[in-house]
Amino acid sequence: MLAEISSRINTLSPAEGRVARWILDHPRQAARATLAELADGCGASEPTVIRFCRRLGLAGFRELGLRLSEASAQPASYLHRDVRADDRAADAAAKVIDASVHALLDVLRRLSSMPLEAAVAVMQAARQLAFAGLGASGYVASDACHKFFRLGLPCTTLTDTPSILQFAAIAEHSDVLVIVSHSGRWTELGRAAHMAAGRGSTVIALTDPRSSLAGAANIVFPCDAHEDANVYTPMSSRLAQLALLDALQVALALALGDQAVARLKLTKAALRPATDHSDARTSNQDGD
Repeated sequence: MLAEISSRINTLSPAEGRVARWILDHPRQAARATLAELADGCGASEPTVIRFCRRLGLAGFRELGLRLSEASAQPASYLHRDVRADDRAADAAAKVIDASVHALLDVLRRLSSMPLEAAVAVMQAARQLAFAGLGASGYVASDACHKFFRLGLPCTTLTDTPSILQFAAIAEHSDVLVIVSHSGRWTELGRAAHMAAGRGSTVIALTDPRSSLAGAANIVFPCDAHEDANVYTPMSSRLAQLALLDALQVALALALGDQAVARLKLTKAALRPATDHSDARTSNQDGD
């Protein structure tokens, strides 16, 4: 949270900048302060503090306090939020897997309210699909591209900031940009979403529904951040994102019908070992 505030400070208004600088100078005090106390401490009005929170993509002042508390707390372990340094290997493994199971069950519980039909409709009519993500989310984006292209749709992966921004700048009306982000608070991703949507493209985001990225996207699959990415490498949330994209790929294949099934068969057949007959024919052609 503190790193995010520091990176955004030059984009804030003078009054919001005072709020940011006071928080950076007094992070623990800010985490415990009431709205009135924080406003008084930084010499700003309470509405200015609320605007500052919204500029960071937060739901409100209460979330700011929670994020600052997370940032200032010393974790028991940097390995995993549920694992302690004195855990046995078997216990640690069980905790990691249990957290992953709970993340997947949470997705399953909310699946009926997620915009699968809307996403499938725009993907089915898309000129091309682009899957974007940074860091660990980039691997999720790459995995999705590897699966979706086998349906016969033009796909690309964008895993660095310049590529994401440049794609968004030239995106067309029938393009679909799928952005994967654990927190949704990277400024560049929100900027890319705004650019692509402004050009008429559809932006699908798998992210924290309270984030600035979610606010810029056309279609949002809520993936609440239960892991503090300032401390831990996302694990359980990454598995939830992978599962959601798998479900979306299958739903799209069903919508495309026989055409998708035929293409999936062809991609599988292409990986089978060549038959003796085809090998012999190739040898003859080589000899000619």
